Amino acid sequence: MSTLYQLPGIERRVTKKGFVLPLVMVALIILSVLAVGTMMTSYHSRIDAVKVKAQTEAMLAAEAGYEEAVFWMCQQTDILGALQNGEGDRPALNFGSSGCVAEVSFREFLGARPVFQITSMGTSGRPAFMRVVDVSVMQETAGWAMGACRVPTGSSSSSGVYFKTGEIVDLPLHINKANDSPDERDIWINGNPQFLRRVEMGETRRTSGGSDKYSSVMLLFEGGIYFEQPDIRIADEAAVISKVNRFRDSTALSFRFAPQGRACLDISATSGAQFERSDAVQLEFFVDAAGIGKVRITNHCTILGYRRNSDSKTYDYSVVPGSNGSQFQRYYIYAYHYAPDSSDPNYAPRTYSVAETYVSQQFAGYTSEPGGQIYIDGDVIIGSGDPNLLDDDMIVKGKLTVVASGDIWIGDNVIVDGSHTADANCVPTADNPNVLGLIAQGVVKVVDPGMSSNSTGSPNYYRGPAVASVADINASNPRHYYKPIGNGTPDSNDRTLPDPTIIEAAITVGGGGFGAENVLRSSYGDRKEFSDSGDVLIVRGSLTEVVRGVVGVFSSSTGAVLDGYEKNYYIDNRLMTGILPADIWFTGKYIPSPAGWHDHPVGE
Repeated sequence: MSTLYQLPGIERRVTKKGFVLPLVMVALIILSVLAVGTMMTSYHSRIDAVKVKAQTEAMLAAEAGYEEAVFWMCQQTDILGALQNGEGDRPALNFGSSGCVAEVSFREFLGARPVFQITSMGTSGRPAFMRVVDVSVMQETAGWAMGACRVPTGSSSSSGVYFKTGEIVDLPLHINKANDSPDERDIWINGNPQFLRRVEMGETRRTSGGSDKYSSVMLLFEGGIYFEQPDIRIADEAAVISKVNRFRDSTALSFRFAPQGRACLDISATSGAQFERSDAVQLEFFVDAAGIGKVRITNHCTILGYRRNSDSKTYDYSVVPGSNGSQFQRYYIYAYHYAPDSSDPNYAPRTYSVAETYVSQQFAGYTSEPGGQIYIDGDVIIGSGDPNLLDDDMIVKGKLTVVASGDIWIGDNVIVDGSHTADANCVPTADNPNVLGLIAQGVVKVVDPGMSSNSTGSPNYYRGPAVASVADINASNPRHYYKPIGNGTPDSNDRTLPDPTIIEAAITVGGGGFGAENVLRSSYGDRKEFSDSGDVLIVRGSLTEVVRGVVGVFSSSTGAVLDGYEKNYYIDNRLMTGILPADIWFTGKYIPSPAGWHDHPVGE
């Protein structure tokens, strides 16, 4: 048996073999797992970051495609025509790491209002992440929209029309960019008028030099003012022609009229070149004893028009065709008209219910709600001197749009039937189903009743004989009689219009502006008013015009009406929803329909 001795000063150390190595191994494993976990977390974070980046890029690309599609729609003369021509597929956009393709299509009718669909798919990454923006859009409707806030004063000249102290503009307002030099405000303001609704301007707020054109008037816009808005297309003659032609083609054949006025008028007996004849249809609206809305239509009327021979005396201008609102001409205002002998069954006025004019718009397999349509390839006279109608006013019951290739002349109150609000504006209530649209490729004007008064001197002009010349009367050329419009005794040639004169309609003027005729530029007293202190013109509806038309002239010192009307315009909010039959809007702006925006990944 051997003995183990411990040397002095040396401690004995006992070692348990196999303990340290496992501990190291466990530590290494733990550290490795942590490292791998960290690496995996970092990897997935990077993958998630790449995914989020790709998804965001895809979404932004899809939105860019939507914006490009809306911009394209705003540039179209006629969006329905463009879609019919297969132009709805938009070219692909490439943003480097992302891109998109978009399509514009027709979706449906909302009542009588077209609804369009924009579908844009954005892609990004490899493999590609795809995001879809799917939006229903509608053409924005206008309250009071104008190509220029100016009134023509010569063949190529115009002057700004002021909104003045005391005026309350209770309509959404839009004014196109004037591109003037020097750059001035495109809305003309004198004093402190009130703008209660949204105001849109095509121009920028500041000049190119940075000067603020609007700093002194910003507080007047209680409904807000928005700059750099898309132009309305009312000054685009091609857009007007396209929409009018579509309206004509969708109107029932029995309500498409091409008047041929055959009254024998000796124009040389009435100052020669100052007068001109034209062909027209007369419309008289009323509600019969059974409560049915009716329209009496007299075709083949002959109008005698009067034109002043001096630019310095008249505001009665229309746009020269083909000039897109830049050139003007003195036109022949309404003086009086003759209608064919009503005893001749071939030419007698015909009375229809408004419902008989109803048709539905058709597009891409979709059908709009029905509405009345009347198309006249010529001029239109709205008014009556017939005391046998149930009311002195023109009463419209039903939904009806009247389109004329020429001018529309208004010679009486034109009021829609049904309930109106109890406030001072007295506009049709939201549930009132009756509405009237008036669209002219020429002008829409309130006539001067003095033009047919029995006087040869200013301010009135002799209307001519009660019966037109009977020369060359035959089966195709019946005898014609003077037909008064406005208020007065039966067959009287001394006429007046009501004060106030009330027009309840959506008015669209493709060849100039809306206003009153024969308002004299140089002095007071030419237009015949009901009151010597000036009358009031009330419009309850909407208004779209290439340029402004003169309603009245005022004293610069007192503000009193010198000639014509003081105007009160009120928006009919129903017109902003598409109640009016036919697609006839000209705004250049498209907006999402309520709840119309959807975006989602592909497959959802």
